[in-house]
Amino acid sequence: MKARSGFRRRYGDSPSHLLLLLCSFALTGYAGVRLLRGDWFGIVLWFVGAAVLHDLVLLPLYGLADRTLRAALPTPVSRNHVRVPAFVSALLLLVWFPLIAGTQVSRYERATGLSADGFRLRWLLITAGLFAASALWLGVRAAVSRARARRRDAGS
Repeated sequence: MKARSGFRRRYGDSPSHLLLLLCSFALTGYAGVRLLRGDWFGIVLWFVGAAVLHDLVLLPLYGLADRTLRAALPTPVSRNHVRVPAFVSALLLLVWFPLIAGTQVSRYERATGLSADGFRLRWLLITAGLFAASALWLGVRAAVSRARARRRDAGS
């Protein structure tokens, strides 16, 4: 037991944590080698471009959007009811952008044999549904909170 506590003191966590971390590095290395076997320059360029785009363009936009949201909505709970659907919608846009924008329609249709019609409309409907569900959930939370406050006030 003493050796284990000494390991935890030196490493900062349990040996199983270190083993799991080393396994995840090995799996990532294996995936990287397999991924880079093809067009390695294009893949590296894509990763570097994505990092630069995120850090220099998207991160300042996130910050500006969050500051605007903080100014518009006073409580953290109501802000989260905007942040979550916006995040999911943005993630869907990021993943499906070529089809939502209509730039890769023929490639998609050739590869899958399916029609690429409707991606933009579906994304807009999903986004509207996410915000509507979030607004409904916020309304339910507010109603429950008001009912609890009324019961608490009536009891005192």
